[in-house]
Amino acid sequence: MKVTFYGHACLGIQIKDINILVDPFISGNEKASHIDIDTLKADYILVTHAHQDHTLDVEAIAKRTGAVIVSNYEIVVHYQNLGLNGHPMNHGGSWEFDFGKVKYVNAIHTSSFPDGKYGGQPGGFIIEGDKTIYIAGDTALTYDMRLIRKQFDLDLAVLPIGDNFTMGVDDAIQAARYVDCDKILGYHYDTFGYIEIDKPRAKAKFDSKLKKLYLLEIGESLDV
Repeated sequence: MKVTFYGHACLGIQIKDINILVDPFISGNEKASHIDIDTLKADYILVTHAHQDHTLDVEAIAKRTGAVIVSNYEIVVHYQNLGLNGHPMNHGGSWEFDFGKVKYVNAIHTSSFPDGKYGGQPGGFIIEGDKTIYIAGDTALTYDMRLIRKQFDLDLAVLPIGDNFTMGVDDAIQAARYVDCDKILGYHYDTFGYIEIDKPRAKAKFDSKLKKLYLLEIGESLDV
């Protein structure tokens, strides 16, 4: 399994010959201006919630690639009404896809489309492919995370660390303890002023708790 960081909260995940995009927000991110969305491969697009900084490029990429959009019921119906392919899920539900099993789990945040339309309840994803990863989505620290370690042996946890709108570094360290994972990929940071972080200090804090924090450059990949 290879995970590529495309900036903000957008990830590319390659599992064998299947390509998955998560929360594509690229064309509106100045820091990701070197990423051409028309070159990205996508068999599936996973969407954690409806906010624009997670959905901006969903429609364009799905139209070009024919990707199946996987998200909560309300988000999937929204895109199905635009003629796109979708697979609706809801919290606690799992589905066996051709790349592995996906479970849709709780997140504490809000979810609305840019026009204010209701976007269902936010969530995160646990993907069991050749490796098992947890993508938290935009969320606060929640005690529900402790349930994850009772069901899954994680190889990687992807956690927001930018603070203000989501967990910050200290809460993300606690989240890493809750899910019992020592390898953390940080995301949802540095895109704009409200979520800028001190990256060396963040890494040092994780190191002090015997956790490894990966902060990838935009376009950089991590083999899980």
